Amino acid sequence: MKEEAIRKYAGLMKELDLDALQIKEDGYELRLERSARRAPGVETVSIPAAAEPAAEPAQEKAAKEGTILKSPMVGVFYAAPAENSDPFVTVGSKVRKGDTLCLIEAMKLMNEITAEEDGEILEIYAMNGKIVEYGSPLFRIGRA
Repeated sequence: MKEEAIRKYAGLMKELDLDALQIKEDGYELRLERSARRAPGVETVSIPAAAEPAAEPAQEKAAKEGTILKSPMVGVFYAAPAENSDPFVTVGSKVRKGDTLCLIEAMKLMNEITAEEDGEILEIYAMNGKIVEYGSPLFRIGRA
């Protein structure tokens, strides 16, 4: 991964006030974390991990075991219809084509993301209340 890409992601973290960011791209995996705010006189030392190519790209591995449902837009991911409600789906949930899986808020509009086929939720990639990018993986769905 090139230095300019890492700097771009670091700038995005600062802009969105994120504490951590993990990226898997082109066979590389990178995790950026902000240092915790420290009290005066307290020092910490951190050694950055080198970005190494993944043994097998995550998308290829996931494609073998199910279908990846990707975000159709940029917005805030919501796993449930309301703050204190149960999530639409959890890992292991059986879904049918057309079932609501999550909401993505974009420009103050709530957009329902629905299952494209019958199956079982094998993995949930997005975190509730966090921003998802266009094309970022949301769910891995196995065939029923």
